Amino acid sequence: MNNEKLHVSTNQSNSSNMAQRLAVSDGAHKKTASVRVAVRLRPYMDTQDEKDEGPCVKGLDSQNLEIINWRNATETVKYHFDVFHGEQTTQQEVFLSSVKPILSHVLNGQNSSVFAYGPTGAGKTHTMMGSSDQPGVIPRAVREVFKLVKAKDGNEGWDYSISMSYLEIYNEKVLDLLSPSSQDLPIRENKDKNILIPGLTHTTISCFSDFDKQFVPASLNRTTASTKLNQRSSRSHAILLIKVVRTQRALPHRQQTGKLYLIDLAGSEDNRRTGNQGIRLKESGAINLSLFTLNKVVDSLNSGTAARVPYRDSKLTRLLQDSLGGSAHSVMITNIAPEYKFYFDTFGALNFASKSKLIVNKPFTCETVAVPVLPMKRAREDHEAGGSGTEPQKKKKQKDERKSEQDGSSPSSHFHSLSEPSVMDRLIALEKLMMNCQDKDERSMLKDVAQSRKEIQEIKEKQREFESKAMLFSRLDGEKSFKNSTAPLQRKPSAATKANKQQAVVQPLQVTQLQLQPLQQLAVVKKQSVCVKKKKERKISDQVELPDGKENIMETGWESQLDTSVLEHSRQKILQVLNTGTLKELKGLQQIGDKKAKLILGWREIQGHFIKLEDVMKVEGMTAKRFSTFMKANILSTMGK
Repeated sequence: MNNEKLHVSTNQSNSSNMAQRLAVSDGAHKKTASVRVAVRLRPYMDTQDEKDEGPCVKGLDSQNLEIINWRNATETVKYHFDVFHGEQTTQQEVFLSSVKPILSHVLNGQNSSVFAYGPTGAGKTHTMMGSSDQPGVIPRAVREVFKLVKAKDGNEGWDYSISMSYLEIYNEKVLDLLSPSSQDLPIRENKDKNILIPGLTHTTISCFSDFDKQFVPASLNRTTASTKLNQRSSRSHAILLIKVVRTQRALPHRQQTGKLYLIDLAGSEDNRRTGNQGIRLKESGAINLSLFTLNKVVDSLNSGTAARVPYRDSKLTRLLQDSLGGSAHSVMITNIAPEYKFYFDTFGALNFASKSKLIVNKPFTCETVAVPVLPMKRAREDHEAGGSGTEPQKKKKQKDERKSEQDGSSPSSHFHSLSEPSVMDRLIALEKLMMNCQDKDERSMLKDVAQSRKEIQEIKEKQREFESKAMLFSRLDGEKSFKNSTAPLQRKPSAATKANKQQAVVQPLQVTQLQLQPLQQLAVVKKQSVCVKKKKERKISDQVELPDGKENIMETGWESQLDTSVLEHSRQKILQVLNTGTLKELKGLQQIGDKKAKLILGWREIQGHFIKLEDVMKVEGMTAKRFSTFMKANILSTMGK
């Protein structure tokens, strides 16, 4: 067996994988499979039985047992299970009757699960691990998997690969036993509802000796400790995963993946009898909590009416999701102790095992099909060539010859290996359809671009029409309003107009006269613009700009054109607001924002009132240019009111 080597077939580089779920429907298996429950009774070990009470559990036959009723010692409670292993049952018998029948499913792409359950000190680890002279379920199951693979006929056309992973759940942390330095690993679920653990070590093994070299050191990394009830008590749940992948050599290169879960659960503990303290007490709490969640999961599955099965409430139940109510062929080996001091632990374990019998799983075959696909680049070359002579065919032939020389095989032999002409025809037809779809997309895109350009041109023409009408109205209005007026202001030439955006058009200018004193040479100019949009027009106010791009403000000597009394009245009004105005009133001044208003208030609190308007330039950020703009805007605004 040690010389047995397993090979992994590699798919072609140009391939696409299609995952399929195939329900078990052949004559040998059923579409559903109940959880098989086996009960193993540990030998009586209490040598200091002063009361001479004897065992509290007794086996009746290979499937039935009875336990004394704690309410009435003269009565017994009977249980029926798939298998009952008595005190004299050997490790070999436990394996052959309970575990071996489900191992063959792993080689067919299905999942199998074996887990030991029971109170602390009932013999779970002995059942799963065993010893050097009495191997347990784990070494026997792995050896049997290699034996089944070796027995497969090589002419069947399948290659097998086996890998292993080993982890423990300690204090609700997932730890990699093959890589002790790793930290707590996350648990994920993919789109096919399969449970994954990113970062978990997967080691390929080709024979049982490879497995033994990895498993024995990793088992020593598992957390154990001594308690009053067990000298070597497991303080964590251990899960060993054996993955078997078989790949078909010929087309369509089917690949089936089967998983074998071998689980040794930590036992439930009564801390009053174990004497746990400190870290042991914390470990015991985590163990009991996860087992309590496991009990809730079983109750939810059996009720049939639960809207939610609490798999996610514990990391243990999350990993056992496939084994309980999932897709695995499951076997639960319930270990019990016959001593009276374990009575209530044994009674609870039997009740849990009895409920677990009712759980129904739905196994299916996990299969992936790899189909060869022609390269996309090559398909485009054939599409562009399109029967344009013999030159493309010669180049194609030369490329095929060079490729065949590198691969050591001729093109004819390569295409001969694709023994499914119907598959090739479908693939070629699909590629042609994709190329046609690409051409249609390009044509539709060009059509949309042409339509957009046409719409942009129409909008530009409408804009020019509106501008010409606006200029005409402006001239007519100017002749009526001004006797000695200058030429009407012209609109600044705009940049290139973008499609589907608002366009501003200048309308006739309006002149407002001062009420205090008529000023023929002063005009406050405002511009109204019309925003042209599809099915909607609205008016906005904007600042008119001169043709040279500068702001439309008065000339440099604008103050000389105003009446002295009006100018002085406006300056005093502005000075009064600066000296006595609140933050809101200061922000009401032109060119004064929130920040500038706060600076003016701060300066006023420190320096006092402004004696003259020019003192505003002492405020931080108020330059001479800004002061000039500030005065001009506020005087005109005050006069307009």
